[in-house]
Amino acid sequence: MRVITHNVNGIRAALRRGFTSWLAQTDADAIALQEVRCPVEALPLDAFGDYHVVYDPGSLPGRNGVALLTREPVAASTAWSGRVYAWGPGEVPSPLPAVATHADDALDAFAHEGRWIAADLAGGGVRLASLYLPKGGVPAHLVKTRSREGRTPEQEQARFDRKQGFMAAWARDVAALAQESVAQGRDLLVVGDFNIAHAPADLSNWRGNQATDGFLPAERIWFDDLVGADPSSLRLPEAVRNPVAPQAGPLVDVVRALHPDQDGPYSWWSWRGRAFTNDVGWRIDYHLATPGLARTAHRAWVDRAGTYEERISDHAPVGVDYAL
Repeated sequence: MRVITHNVNGIRAALRRGFTSWLAQTDADAIALQEVRCPVEALPLDAFGDYHVVYDPGSLPGRNGVALLTREPVAASTAWSGRVYAWGPGEVPSPLPAVATHADDALDAFAHEGRWIAADLAGGGVRLASLYLPKGGVPAHLVKTRSREGRTPEQEQARFDRKQGFMAAWARDVAALAQESVAQGRDLLVVGDFNIAHAPADLSNWRGNQATDGFLPAERIWFDDLVGADPSSLRLPEAVRNPVAPQAGPLVDVVRALHPDQDGPYSWWSWRGRAFTNDVGWRIDYHLATPGLARTAHRAWVDRAGTYEERISDHAPVGVDYAL
């Protein structure tokens, strides 16, 4: 089973940059998309080729939106909002009955944003989810007057707190979902854009980004609890390491398990400057699986464009082949 995750940074822009050609050659069984950024009525009907689609567009104009593309219709799908649309090749999107579900009420504030969709794949062995985690901000004490994005310390603190709230609630929710899935005889695979680099091996300039959202101590510690400690964390100054990092969590970072000694492979590069050309990137797009499924993974890769001009998005697709 080949699964690919891709933050497309707007499907209509991605189509102009070559998404159709890329999709035709992926040979994937399932593809998870984030930041589709398109209302259902504006989606080009041929955007997703021969795949069946389930999609939660969210209700924020021009933002977010998560989808799953599968070769066969999914057995069942869920989204926090209950606004799921489904269609197959040549069909018009149609709404599914409300299927809002999550175990933690703290996620209610995010339910309308189009950040999570999950489905039981045909055959019943895998529950696949696409996640788009908020970008966040930095604590106010790290901002003198304005942040690099022009936000005040108070605005940055609010964004930081909101992301932390999401992370805490989602971690409780996904731990319950993983336990439930395994009890039902399924494996859980969560893929998507986490907007966090777990450890120094996950971004090229980790020394210069220790006060940057996406690589803050609270975010790294949260990831430790999710998948266990990363050995490259030993590169960090002792004062900012997690002193009680667990050796394992409820999920496994599949790409890191297959590339334990490699920096990267990075999946996001800024559009600015020569970041892409020089591979000054971040690894923020993940495959996180329950241990049984993770053990079947035998190949993981980042489908990095050959040149800057060939990029579909500021993210590259991340694929894993599972022996299923």
